[in-house]
Amino acid sequence: MNKIIVIGSDHAGYLLKVKLIDYLTSNNYKVIDEGTYSLENVDYPDYAHKVASKVNKNLNYVGVLICGSGIGVSIVANRYENVRCALCWNSEIAKLSRQHNDANIIALPARFIDDTEAIKCLNVFFNTEFEKGRHLLRLQKINNKII
Repeated sequence: MNKIIVIGSDHAGYLLKVKLIDYLTSNNYKVIDEGTYSLENVDYPDYAHKVASKVNKNLNYVGVLICGSGIGVSIVANRYENVRCALCWNSEIAKLSRQHNDANIIALPARFIDDTEAIKCLNVFFNTEFEKGRHLLRLQKINNKII
């Protein structure tokens, strides 16, 4: 994958984010870290907006968002017109989110996924292509853009 990865988390996702950044950079991915930068209590929407706004504006970016459940950050991210954020807790869901939904941000639930499974999710997410076909019309219907 040649895309730039924009990653962000709240305090609950911070430790997983650090591990994922280490993994990604050691595997030659270009990563932009949008925070948070500690375990200090923060509000997840602040970091979800930072990541989602970048992905929304740039087709060369994909995102990774992490919070305790993954739900909050995915709700925020999906408010952006060009974002399709998928909450993934295993690699099969990550694969389907790319194949069927052309997701461009993966949300991970730090309190419900271990490091190994999170890395598997990222690898599958970054290396799975959108299938198009019957899924393309469905994708276009999300923002009422029937082509």
